[in-house]
Amino acid sequence: MAIDPVCGMEVDERSTKDKSTYLGVAYFFCSKDCKEEFDAEPAEYVGDDRKTGT
Repeated sequence: MAIDPVCGMEVDERSTKDKSTYLGVAYFFCSKDCKEEFDAEPAEYVGDDRKTGT
């Protein structure tokens, strides 16, 4: 199970339709709302190592 980076909910990455890729990493979401929030400001939801791409 993946963790929705916006709300922290567990998400089955095999069945969710709501997913995004940021800096080459796939993120999975519990809802369209969480996906849209992430897509607007992805750097706010990932660790510092992802922000720099290292």
